[in-house]
Amino acid sequence: MRMQTRAGIGLLLGVILGVTLSLSFGVMAERQDAAVPEALPLEDLRTFTDVYMRIKRNYVEEVEDGELLENAIRGMLNGLDPHSTYLTPDEFSELRIGTQGEFGGLGLEVGMEDGFVKVIAPIDDTPASRAGIQAGDLIIRLDDTPVKGLSLQEAVNRMRGPEGSQITLTIVREGEDAPFEVEITRDIIRVRSVRSEMLEPGFGYLRITTFQSRTAQMLVEELKALQKEGGGLKGLVLDLRNNPGGVLNGAVGVSDAFLKEGLIVYTEGRVDDAKLRYSASPGDLLDGAPLVVLVNKGSASASEIVAGALQDHERAIIIGTSTFGKGSVQTILPLEGDKALKLTTARYYTPSGRSIQADGIQPDIQLEQVNLAKAEDSVLQPVTESQLDGHLPGANEDAGDASAEEGEAVSLAVRDYQLYEALNLLKGLTILQARR
Repeated sequence: MRMQTRAGIGLLLGVILGVTLSLSFGVMAERQDAAVPEALPLEDLRTFTDVYMRIKRNYVEEVEDGELLENAIRGMLNGLDPHSTYLTPDEFSELRIGTQGEFGGLGLEVGMEDGFVKVIAPIDDTPASRAGIQAGDLIIRLDDTPVKGLSLQEAVNRMRGPEGSQITLTIVREGEDAPFEVEITRDIIRVRSVRSEMLEPGFGYLRITTFQSRTAQMLVEELKALQKEGGGLKGLVLDLRNNPGGVLNGAVGVSDAFLKEGLIVYTEGRVDDAKLRYSASPGDLLDGAPLVVLVNKGSASASEIVAGALQDHERAIIIGTSTFGKGSVQTILPLEGDKALKLTTARYYTPSGRSIQADGIQPDIQLEQVNLAKAEDSVLQPVTESQLDGHLPGANEDAGDASAEEGEAVSLAVRDYQLYEALNLLKGLTILQARR
């Protein structure tokens, strides 16, 4: 009996070594300078095989070898950081589809914190954003299933489902006395990552919801449309709030659109292929016009790269709250059978050498999002000269136009206070630039 057990362990050890060598070879296929470790931890591998065999012999139900090994792989990756994971063929396919802007689900970018699902950001115009889910929310229950004990991928899989089906999320939110439930109807998520509008003549607004492979190209198209509509732009508000990130090249392309030269971002890792530098090409699509960037704690990863680059080059004023702080690089390493590893391989650094990881980007101007309401008309409100009967007319008196402009400003302030203040700052920068 003992000989059979040792033989089984020896055979399994060979399998484990084979898996280890296979994974190392997979990395080498992506990075030619990555080498197989000189010495493998044989004692630790023997412990692993001992545990494996005890599970096979003693667990209450029979478990397939493939399932145990896949769980072991997931455990290795989950133990590294919240962003490294093992991707099945379906998950790998969904990841590739997501970078193109269409995927199924609730419209949430999520991570793990203390065993619960943490919302990094809801994606604009999705079931999650329409249901009022906010960046920083903790999801503690999915329907009747507690999140505690689930891996991030298991939780994500439970949140997926057919279009039109419903799920109830139990949320813990800072500032709320008790958890509360939110029922959401699943949908097919189609995200156009860039949209724009003219806030006032000459002052444009450009919103990026996520960074996809075509985001930089779409940004150029939207900017040209704004410039044509307004006869040129005096200034632009770039909104990166609740943008959870996405494709690195998208962030580099967006930063490059506003920078004439210089470093945009660089990465540092253990292997040479993880040490990369991205620089701007000549040309600024705004031709030096003032730029204000809005961020919040839902701005992560690629959003932080853009904000950090524009801040370091003094090309933009950053307004809002501290960003999420995801400064790590995930590389997709394909495996046999259409599987893949999403593995953290490097850290991001801004042009000045600041690490984004866990620190995020600190705005130049701290500004919380608050809700405003228009004050009711009151007899106690001050009276101006133009309201006095028989007052001398002013040279440029036009009460109707002034009232209309004031109404539009109040409307924007009530709808989005941070954007309202960003526009005011943009106007001030434009005035200062013109005077100089």
